[in-house]
Amino acid sequence: MFNWLFARHAGGSFIIRIEDTDSERSTGEYEAMLLEDLRWLGLAWDEGPGAGGEYGPYRQTERTATYREYAMRLVSEGKAFPCFCTDEALEAKREAMMKAGKPPQYDGACRNLGEAERAEMRAKGLPESVRFIVGGEPFRKIEDIARGEVSFPTEMVGDFVILRSNGLPTYNFAAAVDDALMRITHVIRGAEHLPNTLRQVMIYEALGMAMPRFAHIPLILGADRTKLSKRHGAPNIRDYREKGYPPEALVNYLAFLGWSTKGGSEIMSMEELTGEFDLARVSDSPSIFDEAKLNWISSGHIRAGGSRRYLGAAMPFFPAKLRERYGRDELARIFDIASENLPCLSMLERETAPFAPGEPGIAAEAAEALRGKGALLGAFIRSFNGLGSWEGDAIREAIKSTGKTEGAKGKDLYMPLRAAATGFVQGPDLVSILEIKGKDDVLGALAAAAARPEA
Repeated sequence: MFNWLFARHAGGSFIIRIEDTDSERSTGEYEAMLLEDLRWLGLAWDEGPGAGGEYGPYRQTERTATYREYAMRLVSEGKAFPCFCTDEALEAKREAMMKAGKPPQYDGACRNLGEAERAEMRAKGLPESVRFIVGGEPFRKIEDIARGEVSFPTEMVGDFVILRSNGLPTYNFAAAVDDALMRITHVIRGAEHLPNTLRQVMIYEALGMAMPRFAHIPLILGADRTKLSKRHGAPNIRDYREKGYPPEALVNYLAFLGWSTKGGSEIMSMEELTGEFDLARVSDSPSIFDEAKLNWISSGHIRAGGSRRYLGAAMPFFPAKLRERYGRDELARIFDIASENLPCLSMLERETAPFAPGEPGIAAEAAEALRGKGALLGAFIRSFNGLGSWEGDAIREAIKSTGKTEGAKGKDLYMPLRAAATGFVQGPDLVSILEIKGKDDVLGALAAAAARPEA
């Protein structure tokens, strides 16, 4: 059980809490990973772990004395009480209520114990928790930014635990106390937390503390329209980072899960998102996590940024043969050509395969495109040998001239050339590939293809 408070005071931004209560990792491991991933995404904070501030400490495990202080205050004011019911007794009562068709709520067994009875229970060494007394108005209402007015019937919960027998607070109590003491202005969380709001509202009221504004945003679902989970193969931020997705592309896509802009723009920078985001435009319907849409948005960012922005991050993803053969300027040009259809940097190996130096491996489709094309390849070799300049315009004119002399055009002209030079029948602009690969490399590949028995 832990949470972190990140605050941005400037510019009228929200003070927010990011919390985790269910992780397979240890607290320390999860903390380090979460903070590192947030920094990588560009989501910095002005107050919190590593930044300090006036509302610390920022981990619940460091605030247990504060939670106990406020729990005991509620007991002294008659708004909470010590409970000595064992887990076994509570489970037996729960099962009995369910069999009777009643909601499994606490039956108030310890609510009215006198001090002498409490002392007797403590002498027996029974576990002692603290329960909040539920009562007051029959309904509690809040104005949810994303959902409008939400009404909760008080009877939906019984007297609930706020401090466990091991001294640790429950989620609802710790969250409410932290919200109030740290002056949290907005609580933005998933719709599955909506039932928790009733308990938290009652705690704010009992402590006489200001209540933050709530926005319960829709769940993110898998393609089968069930809650996104590990069984969908749902990766985390670290997985996308390792695949070479730009951080701004991930933020861009995640911002659009359940939200849309007024103008319909979809490829947006962090600054644009910050300036336009409005909780009032958050949908109340669940969102489907669509990796194809993520790839489209990511491709847009990579294409717009090009080598100017992404070459440094892309370098480790280039195949070793390309890094050994080409200089940085050539790799930048290759990246710009490949980035026309590049959702993440880990796809560079596939997209840059046509630029691989040396005699290419011939894919099955390419082998078929070369069948019976020996004469055409020989004509290309003669045309290219005669070029004094190995530049794009010269190469383009040589291809056209070969087509005229051999009576070939369209795919009958270009596909065999591409297949011989790259080993593929599809790919980026062919003339650019030939120019970058170099004259000697291309002539060697054409000669090898022309020498194939089926050619």
